[in-house]
Amino acid sequence: MRSSALVVVAGMVASVAFVVGSQDAPPELALDELAWLAGHWRGSADGVITEELWLAPAGGLMLGLHRDLPPGRPAAFEYLRIEVRGHGAVYLASPGGGAVTEFPLVASGPMEAVFENPGHDFPQRIIYRREGDTLVARIEGEVDGRQRSAQWEWRLES
Repeated sequence: MRSSALVVVAGMVASVAFVVGSQDAPPELALDELAWLAGHWRGSADGVITEELWLAPAGGLMLGLHRDLPPGRPAAFEYLRIEVRGHGAVYLASPGGGAVTEFPLVASGPMEAVFENPGHDFPQRIIYRREGDTLVARIEGEVDGRQRSAQWEWRLES
C-alpha cells in the first residue's frame, strides 16, 4: 500500500491486541471469516483521496484494489488479493501492477486480520481492522533499523 496521504510514524509500532502466531502454524481460517472486509472504502487525508475496494469471498479468493488520488498528480494503485492455500490464508500485494509480494496470515480475530512477511523490505506487517462502518488498515515494519508505520481509515461507501 502506498499513499502520499499516509501517516508515517518513526520509532513506533502499534501493539497488536493478541499474540501473533508463527508462520510455521498459521491460524485456520475460512475465507468467509474475512467477508467483513468486502466493500468500497473511501477516505481522504492531506487532500489525497484514498480508496480500497474488496470483493466478497468467492471461488477461494477475495480480490481488492487500492487507489490514491493526489491532487494534480497521477493516481497510484495496487492490486490486492487474499487466497487460501494448503498452509493458510495469504495476502498478495502488487503495487502499481508490478511484482507480487506474499504476506501469510499470522493472526486473526473478530473483524481483524494480521498478515506478515518478515523478509520483505517494507512493510513487514499488514493489519486490517473493521470498526462499524470504518475500515482501518495499518502497515508496519523496519527500515534502516528504525520502526515505521502508516495507517489509513476509510468509511464504507453506500
